[in-house]
Amino acid sequence: MSRHIEIVEVGPRDGLQNEKSLLSVEQKIEFINRLEANGARRMETVSFVNPKRVPQMAGAEEVMAGLPADKARSRIGLVLNERGWDRCVATGCDEANVVVCATDGFGIRNQGASVDEQLAALSAIAGRKAVEGGPPISMTISVAFGCPFDGEVPEEQIVRIVRHAADLKIDEIALADTIGVADPWTVRRRVEAAKKAAGSVKLRMHFHDTRNTGIANAFASVEAGVDILDASCGGLGGCPFAPDATGNIGTEDLVYMLERAGYSTGYDLDGLIVTARWVSALLGKPPTAAVSRAGVFPAKVA
Repeated sequence: MSRHIEIVEVGPRDGLQNEKSLLSVEQKIEFINRLEANGARRMETVSFVNPKRVPQMAGAEEVMAGLPADKARSRIGLVLNERGWDRCVATGCDEANVVVCATDGFGIRNQGASVDEQLAALSAIAGRKAVEGGPPISMTISVAFGCPFDGEVPEEQIVRIVRHAADLKIDEIALADTIGVADPWTVRRRVEAAKKAAGSVKLRMHFHDTRNTGIANAFASVEAGVDILDASCGGLGGCPFAPDATGNIGTEDLVYMLERAGYSTGYDLDGLIVTARWVSALLGKPPTAAVSRAGVFPAKVA
């Protein structure tokens, strides 16, 4: 196959935000540098949230200042509101990823805002960008397949949010299985519905592996025509406001599956494994991603 699948690395943001161990600014920068050396071209590097609520994300400005400018890379900042947008623009992020929760229950606990209040914030940010300029905007719909507080999320709700973002001419829309409850068949149906609602806007998928279905859901997304997937080196991840949610699908697991099938990703798998083991050691835990534990196949002969 010649089809390229773009993998957006989220380890420095989603991968670290739920860890008990806090990495220093210098360690975060080294993590990002290692990932870029191993093929990451788009990466969530920082999150512009209140460090009192998510201390793992402190030092966003210092991290961005420590990264050399590189037109071949896109460093993404996570944004929840206009205050986050201002910080994202001021630090020179290449993209802003605005999160909108699919339910009021999760939105109020995670962001202190209802779904409609978050959509209003997205509209305000898009309006300011149109007037003042700024980086491209993507939107991630969190708990797009299920909420730990409100339960099942109707497809109509996702379609409503996608249409709102498409009307604002948002550059890219992601559906996130924040607590890892999706199955491949639901993923196919939701991708089809989101594509119809999004029109020409690109679609991205973001899966957590809480119930061991993340890779299967990634496969279903690719089969449904999605070309952009999020993943986290080492399988790190989780959400401080989602009880029992575990890490994202491992970047090395996704790269292994796709490249073994003949897709291209542009990543150095061996380098990813080394990086996953390095950052996991800093955090005092083994990698969750299976390929970093089991190794590649066929094994390379020394």
